[in-house]
Amino acid sequence: MKIAHIVSSFPPYYGGMGNVVFQTAEELRKRGHEVIVYTPSYENLGIESEDQVRRLEPSFRYGNAARLPQVERELNSFDLVHFHYPFFGTANIVRRWKNKNKDKPLVITYHMDPRGLGWQGLIFKLYARYYSHKILNIADKVIASSIDYVESSEAFSVMEENKDKWMGLPFGVDIDRFKPRDKKLSLFNKHQLNPDLPVLLFVGGMDKAHYFKGIPILLEALLILKKLDIEIQTLLVGGGELKEGFELGVKKYGLGKFVKFAGRVDDDELPYYYNLADLFVLPSIHQGEAFGMVLLEAMASGVPVVASDLPGVRTVASDGGILFETNNSHDLAETISKYFFLKPEEMQDWKNQARNIAETKYSWEKIVDQLEDVYNEFVL
Repeated sequence: MKIAHIVSSFPPYYGGMGNVVFQTAEELRKRGHEVIVYTPSYENLGIESEDQVRRLEPSFRYGNAARLPQVERELNSFDLVHFHYPFFGTANIVRRWKNKNKDKPLVITYHMDPRGLGWQGLIFKLYARYYSHKILNIADKVIASSIDYVESSEAFSVMEENKDKWMGLPFGVDIDRFKPRDKKLSLFNKHQLNPDLPVLLFVGGMDKAHYFKGIPILLEALLILKKLDIEIQTLLVGGGELKEGFELGVKKYGLGKFVKFAGRVDDDELPYYYNLADLFVLPSIHQGEAFGMVLLEAMASGVPVVASDLPGVRTVASDGGILFETNNSHDLAETISKYFFLKPEEMQDWKNQARNIAETKYSWEKIVDQLEDVYNEFVL
Protein backbone atom coordinates (compact mmCIF):
# COMPACT_ATOMS: atom_id res chain seq x y z
CA MET A 1 0.00 0.00 0.00
CA LYS A 2 1.29 3.49 -0.85
CA ILE A 3 0.44 5.90 1.96
CA ALA A 4 0.98 9.65 2.39
CA HIS A 5 1.19 11.17 5.86
CA ILE A 6 0.86 14.95 6.17
CA VAL A 7 1.95 16.64 9.40
CA SER A 8 2.86 20.16 10.54
CA SER A 9 6.11 19.19 12.29
CA PHE A 10 8.51 16.28 12.13
CA PRO A 11 11.78 15.23 13.77
CA PRO A 12 14.28 16.60 14.51
CA TYR A 13 11.76 19.23 15.70
CA TYR A 14 10.74 17.94 19.13
CA GLY A 15 6.98 17.52 19.34
CA GLY A 16 4.41 14.81 19.91
CA MET A 17 2.68 14.97 16.53
CA GLY A 18 5.88 14.57 14.54
CA ASN A 19 7.08 11.74 16.75
CA VAL A 20 3.77 9.90 16.30
CA VAL A 21 4.07 10.13 12.51
CA PHE A 22 7.74 9.10 12.57
CA GLN A 23 7.03 5.98 14.64
CA THR A 24 3.89 5.09 12.69
CA ALA A 25 5.67 5.42 9.35
CA GLU A 26 8.60 3.31 10.54
CA GLU A 27 6.32 0.50 11.72
CA LEU A 28 4.29 0.59 8.49
CA ARG A 29 7.48 0.38 6.40
CA LYS A 30 8.56 -2.71 8.34
CA ARG A 31 5.37 -4.33 7.05
CA GLY A 32 6.20 -3.56 3.43
CA HIS A 33 4.13 -0.41 2.90
CA GLU A 34 5.53 2.57 1.00
CA VAL A 35 5.12 5.61 3.23
CA ILE A 36 5.98 9.20 2.32
CA VAL A 37 5.75 11.96 4.93
CA TYR A 38 4.96 15.52 3.83
CA THR A 39 5.96 18.28 6.23
CA PRO A 40 7.18 21.90 6.07
CA SER A 41 10.85 22.59 5.50
CA TYR A 42 12.37 24.49 8.40
CA GLU A 43 15.75 26.18 8.43
CA ASN A 44 18.92 24.86 10.04
CA LEU A 45 17.82 21.25 10.41
CA GLY A 46 21.18 19.90 9.30
CA ILE A 47 19.57 17.17 7.18
CA GLU A 48 21.20 16.27 3.89
CA SER A 49 18.67 13.91 2.30
CA GLU A 50 15.68 11.77 3.22
CA ASP A 51 14.16 9.47 0.64
CA GLN A 52 10.89 8.98 2.54
CA VAL A 53 10.30 12.52 3.83
CA ARG A 54 9.31 15.45 1.62
CA ARG A 55 10.18 18.70 3.39
CA LEU A 56 8.31 21.28 1.30
CA GLU A 57 8.96 25.01 1.24
CA PRO A 58 5.80 26.73 2.52
CA SER A 59 4.20 29.58 0.60
CA PHE A 60 3.28 30.95 4.04
CA ARG A 61 4.47 30.01 7.51
CA TYR A 62 3.75 31.18 11.04
CA GLY A 63 4.96 29.03 13.92
CA ASN A 64 3.76 25.50 13.19
CA ALA A 65 1.19 26.75 10.69
CA ALA A 66 2.29 26.47 7.07
CA ARG A 67 0.68 26.42 3.66
CA LEU A 68 1.98 23.63 1.40
CA PRO A 69 0.20 23.98 -1.96
CA GLN A 70 2.58 21.42 -3.51
CA VAL A 71 0.92 18.48 -1.75
CA GLU A 72 -2.26 18.75 -3.81
CA ARG A 73 -0.35 17.83 -6.97
CA GLU A 74 1.26 14.76 -5.41
CA LEU A 75 -1.53 13.02 -3.49
CA ASN A 76 -3.23 11.35 -6.46
CA SER A 77 -0.44 8.78 -6.72
CA PHE A 78 -1.23 7.35 -3.25
CA ASP A 79 -3.62 4.58 -2.27
CA LEU A 80 -4.51 6.39 0.95
CA VAL A 81 -3.82 9.79 2.54
CA HIS A 82 -3.45 10.20 6.30
CA PHE A 83 -3.68 13.81 7.49
CA HIS A 84 -2.71 14.92 11.00
CA TYR A 85 -4.85 17.71 12.44
CA PRO A 86 -4.32 20.51 13.39
CA PHE A 87 -2.25 21.77 10.49
CA PHE A 88 -3.30 25.33 9.71
CA GLY A 89 -2.64 26.46 6.16
CA THR A 90 -2.61 22.96 4.68
CA ALA A 91 -5.86 21.51 6.06
CA ASN A 92 -7.98 23.31 3.47
CA ILE A 93 -5.64 22.18 0.67
CA VAL A 94 -6.20 18.56 1.71
CA ARG A 95 -9.95 19.20 1.88
CA ARG A 96 -9.92 20.64 -1.62
CA TRP A 97 -7.98 17.63 -2.89
CA LYS A 98 -10.46 15.22 -1.28
CA ASN A 99 -13.41 17.06 -2.82
CA LYS A 100 -11.86 16.47 -6.24
CA ASN A 101 -10.91 12.84 -5.48
CA LYS A 102 -13.81 11.37 -3.53
CA ASP A 103 -12.75 7.82 -4.37
CA LYS A 104 -9.38 8.28 -2.63
CA PRO A 105 -9.48 7.31 1.09
CA LEU A 106 -8.68 10.07 3.58
CA VAL A 107 -7.93 9.21 7.22
CA ILE A 108 -7.47 12.03 9.73
CA THR A 109 -5.92 11.81 13.18
CA TYR A 110 -7.34 14.51 15.45
CA HIS A 111 -4.40 15.16 17.76
CA MET A 112 -5.67 18.10 19.78
CA ASP A 113 -7.72 21.26 19.85
CA PRO A 114 -5.76 24.17 18.36
CA ARG A 115 -4.49 26.39 21.18
CA GLY A 116 -2.61 29.64 21.39
CA LEU A 117 -2.01 32.73 23.49
CA GLY A 118 -3.73 36.10 23.06
CA TRP A 119 -4.91 37.04 19.60
CA GLN A 120 -3.42 33.86 18.17
CA GLY A 121 -5.60 31.78 20.48
CA LEU A 122 -8.66 33.75 19.38
CA ILE A 123 -7.88 33.09 15.72
CA PHE A 124 -7.42 29.38 16.41
CA LYS A 125 -10.73 29.27 18.28
CA LEU A 126 -12.59 30.97 15.42
CA TYR A 127 -10.93 28.68 12.90
CA ALA A 128 -11.95 25.61 14.87
CA ARG A 129 -15.51 26.83 15.18
CA TYR A 130 -16.07 27.67 11.53
CA TYR A 131 -13.65 25.53 9.51
CA SER A 132 -12.45 22.44 11.36
CA HIS A 133 -15.73 20.58 10.83
CA LYS A 134 -15.29 20.96 7.07
CA ILE A 135 -12.02 19.04 6.99
CA LEU A 136 -13.07 16.50 9.65
CA ASN A 137 -16.43 15.71 8.06
CA ILE A 138 -14.90 15.03 4.66
CA ALA A 139 -12.65 12.27 6.03
CA ASP A 140 -13.55 8.62 5.58
CA LYS A 141 -12.28 7.90 9.09
CA VAL A 142 -11.25 10.13 12.01
CA ILE A 143 -8.97 8.74 14.69
CA ALA A 144 -8.56 10.26 18.15
CA SER A 145 -5.98 9.16 20.69
CA SER A 146 -8.86 8.88 23.16
CA ILE A 147 -12.60 9.45 22.95
CA ASP A 148 -12.32 10.87 26.49
CA TYR A 149 -10.40 13.79 25.03
CA VAL A 150 -12.82 14.41 22.15
CA GLU A 151 -15.84 14.37 24.46
CA SER A 152 -14.54 17.53 26.14
CA SER A 153 -12.91 19.09 23.09
CA GLU A 154 -14.00 21.52 20.41
CA ALA A 155 -14.47 18.55 18.07
CA PHE A 156 -17.23 16.97 20.16
CA SER A 157 -20.09 18.38 18.09
CA VAL A 158 -18.36 17.19 14.89
CA MET A 159 -18.03 13.68 16.31
CA GLU A 160 -21.69 13.70 17.34
CA GLU A 161 -22.69 14.40 13.73
CA ASN A 162 -20.79 11.36 12.38
CA LYS A 163 -20.12 8.97 15.25
CA ASP A 164 -19.66 6.03 12.90
CA LYS A 165 -16.61 7.73 11.35
CA TRP A 166 -14.79 8.24 14.66
CA MET A 167 -12.71 5.79 16.66
CA GLY A 168 -10.29 5.87 19.55
CA LEU A 169 -6.79 4.55 18.96
CA PRO A 170 -3.98 5.54 21.34
CA PHE A 171 -0.49 6.38 20.22
CA GLY A 172 2.28 3.91 20.94
CA VAL A 173 5.81 3.65 22.24
CA ASP A 174 8.94 1.82 21.10
CA ILE A 175 9.32 -0.66 23.95
CA ASP A 176 12.76 -1.75 22.73
CA ARG A 177 14.16 1.76 22.67
CA PHE A 178 12.57 2.80 25.95
CA LYS A 179 13.07 0.09 28.55
CA PRO A 180 14.34 -0.33 32.13
CA ARG A 181 18.13 0.02 32.43
CA ASP A 182 20.68 0.82 35.09
CA LYS A 183 21.20 4.54 35.70
CA LYS A 184 24.19 6.07 33.90
CA LEU A 185 26.51 7.61 36.45
CA SER A 186 28.03 9.78 33.72
CA LEU A 187 24.71 11.64 33.33
CA PHE A 188 24.55 12.29 37.07
CA ASN A 189 28.02 13.80 36.83
CA LYS A 190 27.20 15.76 33.68
CA HIS A 191 24.22 17.50 35.28
CA GLN A 192 25.63 17.73 38.81
CA LEU A 193 23.03 15.41 40.28
CA ASN A 194 23.42 13.38 43.46
CA PRO A 195 23.08 9.60 42.78
CA ASP A 196 21.82 9.13 46.34
CA LEU A 197 18.78 11.40 45.95
CA PRO A 198 15.59 10.64 44.00
CA VAL A 199 15.18 12.22 40.56
CA LEU A 200 12.01 13.79 39.17
CA LEU A 201 12.08 14.14 35.37
CA PHE A 202 10.30 16.43 32.92
CA VAL A 203 10.69 16.06 29.14
CA GLY A 204 9.04 18.52 26.75
CA GLY A 205 9.32 21.48 24.44
CA MET A 206 10.03 24.88 25.98
CA ASP A 207 9.03 26.97 22.99
CA LYS A 208 5.91 29.10 22.58
CA ALA A 209 4.11 26.30 20.77
CA HIS A 210 4.40 24.25 23.99
CA TYR A 211 3.60 27.00 26.50
CA PHE A 212 0.91 24.76 28.02
CA LYS A 213 3.40 22.22 29.43
CA GLY A 214 3.01 23.73 32.91
CA ILE A 215 6.63 24.21 33.98
CA PRO A 216 5.72 27.24 36.19
CA ILE A 217 3.27 25.00 38.11
CA LEU A 218 6.05 22.44 38.55
CA LEU A 219 8.46 25.08 39.87
CA GLU A 220 5.86 26.30 42.37
CA ALA A 221 5.39 22.71 43.56
CA LEU A 222 9.15 22.27 43.94
CA LEU A 223 9.30 25.44 46.02
CA ILE A 224 6.63 23.99 48.32
CA LEU A 225 8.64 20.78 48.67
CA LYS A 226 11.76 22.80 49.42
CA LYS A 227 9.96 24.64 52.24
CA LEU A 228 8.97 21.25 53.65
CA ASP A 229 12.64 20.16 53.54
CA ILE A 230 11.84 17.33 51.12
CA GLU A 231 14.99 16.82 49.04
CA ILE A 232 14.11 15.82 45.48
CA GLN A 233 16.24 16.54 42.43
CA THR A 234 14.49 17.63 39.25
CA LEU A 235 15.92 17.40 35.75
CA LEU A 236 14.16 19.21 32.89
CA VAL A 237 14.92 18.03 29.35
CA GLY A 238 13.98 20.19 26.38
CA GLY A 239 14.76 23.48 24.72
CA GLY A 240 13.12 26.56 23.30
CA GLU A 241 12.81 30.30 23.70
CA LEU A 242 10.94 29.96 27.03
CA LYS A 243 13.74 28.03 28.70
CA GLU A 244 15.64 31.13 29.83
CA GLY A 245 12.58 32.42 31.65
CA PHE A 246 12.16 29.10 33.44
CA GLU A 247 15.81 29.20 34.48
CA LEU A 248 15.24 32.66 35.94
CA GLY A 249 12.27 31.25 37.86
CA VAL A 250 14.52 28.59 39.37
CA LYS A 251 16.94 31.29 40.55
CA LYS A 252 14.09 33.40 41.91
CA TYR A 253 12.83 30.50 44.03
CA GLY A 254 16.32 29.54 45.15
CA LEU A 255 15.99 26.08 43.62
CA GLY A 256 19.28 26.00 41.73
CA LYS A 257 20.80 23.31 43.95
CA PHE A 258 18.11 20.76 43.12
CA VAL A 259 16.73 21.81 39.70
CA LYS A 260 18.83 21.32 36.57
CA PHE A 261 18.16 21.99 32.89
CA ALA A 262 19.62 19.47 30.44
CA GLY A 263 18.50 21.40 27.35
CA ARG A 264 17.68 19.47 24.21
CA VAL A 265 19.33 16.05 24.14
CA ASP A 266 20.11 13.78 21.18
CA ASP A 267 17.54 11.15 20.32
CA ASP A 268 20.09 8.42 21.01
CA GLU A 269 20.66 9.77 24.53
CA LEU A 270 17.03 10.43 25.44
CA PRO A 271 16.16 6.90 26.65
CA TYR A 272 19.00 7.04 29.18
CA TYR A 273 17.57 10.23 30.67
CA TYR A 274 14.34 8.42 31.41
CA ASN A 275 16.37 5.73 33.16
CA LEU A 276 17.76 8.39 35.54
CA ALA A 277 14.27 9.10 36.84
CA ASP A 278 12.44 7.68 39.82
CA LEU A 279 9.27 9.55 38.87
CA PHE A 280 8.18 11.40 35.71
CA VAL A 281 6.02 14.53 35.76
CA LEU A 282 3.76 16.09 33.12
CA PRO A 283 2.13 19.21 34.69
CA SER A 284 0.29 20.52 31.60
CA ILE A 285 -2.26 23.25 32.27
CA HIS A 286 -4.98 22.66 29.67
CA GLN A 287 -6.15 20.57 26.73
CA GLY A 288 -3.37 21.73 24.46
CA GLU A 289 -1.96 18.53 25.97
CA ALA A 290 -4.21 15.86 24.54
CA PHE A 291 -2.29 12.66 25.22
CA GLY A 292 1.32 12.90 26.40
CA MET A 293 3.69 10.71 24.40
CA VAL A 294 6.34 11.32 27.05
CA LEU A 295 4.17 9.47 29.56
CA LEU A 296 4.45 6.33 27.44
CA GLU A 297 8.20 6.76 27.07
CA ALA A 298 8.55 7.01 30.84
CA MET A 299 6.26 4.04 31.49
CA ALA A 300 8.10 1.88 28.96
CA SER A 301 11.30 2.80 30.81
CA GLY A 302 9.80 1.46 34.03
CA VAL A 303 9.22 4.93 35.47
CA PRO A 304 5.85 5.74 37.09
CA VAL A 305 4.23 9.03 36.10
CA VAL A 306 2.38 11.88 37.74
CA ALA A 307 0.27 14.00 35.41
CA SER A 308 -2.49 16.61 35.29
CA ASP A 309 -6.03 15.29 35.43
CA LEU A 310 -6.79 16.33 31.85
CA PRO A 311 -9.02 14.54 29.34
CA GLY A 312 -6.89 12.24 27.22
CA VAL A 313 -3.84 12.60 29.43
CA ARG A 314 -5.60 10.85 32.29
CA THR A 315 -6.41 7.82 30.16
CA VAL A 316 -2.67 7.19 29.88
CA ALA A 317 -1.45 8.41 33.26
CA SER A 318 -4.02 6.47 35.26
CA ASP A 319 -2.63 3.25 33.75
CA GLY A 320 0.91 3.82 34.94
CA GLY A 321 0.86 6.48 37.63
CA ILE A 322 -1.00 9.12 39.60
CA LEU A 323 -3.13 12.13 38.67
CA PHE A 324 -3.15 15.52 40.35
CA GLU A 325 -5.56 18.44 40.06
CA THR A 326 -4.71 20.52 36.99
CA ASN A 327 -3.08 23.88 37.71
CA ASN A 328 -2.80 23.08 41.42
CA SER A 329 0.83 23.29 42.53
CA HIS A 330 -0.06 22.30 46.11
CA ASP A 331 -1.73 19.11 44.96
CA LEU A 332 1.22 18.38 42.67
CA ALA A 333 3.65 18.84 45.56
CA GLU A 334 1.58 16.57 47.79
CA THR A 335 1.29 13.90 45.06
CA ILE A 336 5.05 13.89 44.45
CA SER A 337 5.87 13.72 48.16
CA LYS A 338 3.41 10.86 48.76
CA TYR A 339 5.08 8.79 46.07
CA PHE A 340 8.56 9.27 47.47
CA PHE A 341 7.36 8.26 50.94
CA LEU A 342 6.24 4.86 49.65
CA LYS A 343 8.11 1.77 50.78
CA PRO A 344 10.77 0.51 48.30
CA GLU A 345 8.72 -2.59 47.46
CA GLU A 346 5.66 -0.41 46.76
CA MET A 347 7.70 1.78 44.43
CA GLN A 348 8.94 -1.33 42.62
CA ASP A 349 5.34 -2.47 42.13
CA TRP A 350 4.56 0.89 40.48
CA LYS A 351 7.61 0.55 38.23
CA ASN A 352 6.67 -2.98 37.18
CA GLN A 353 3.10 -1.93 36.47
CA ALA A 354 4.22 1.00 34.31
CA ARG A 355 6.42 -1.23 32.14
CA ASN A 356 3.79 -3.96 31.91
CA ILE A 357 1.12 -1.53 30.68
CA ALA A 358 3.48 -0.15 28.04
CA GLU A 359 4.23 -3.66 26.75
CA THR A 360 0.69 -5.02 26.73
CA LYS A 361 -1.30 -1.96 25.64
CA TYR A 362 0.89 0.68 24.01
CA SER A 363 3.64 -0.97 21.97
CA TRP A 364 3.75 0.44 18.43
CA GLU A 365 3.39 -3.05 17.01
CA LYS A 366 -0.01 -3.48 18.68
CA ILE A 367 -1.16 0.05 17.75
CA VAL A 368 -0.20 -0.26 14.07
CA ASP A 369 -1.94 -3.65 13.90
CA GLN A 370 -5.15 -1.73 14.57
CA LEU A 371 -4.23 1.10 12.20
CA GLU A 372 -3.64 -1.38 9.39
CA ASP A 373 -7.14 -2.72 9.99
CA VAL A 374 -8.46 0.81 9.46
CA TYR A 375 -6.52 1.23 6.23
CA ASN A 376 -7.73 -2.14 4.97
CA GLU A 377 -11.34 -1.00 5.32
CA PHE A 378 -10.71 1.31 2.38
CA VAL A 379 -7.85 -0.27 0.41
CA LEU A 380 -8.12 -3.94 -0.51
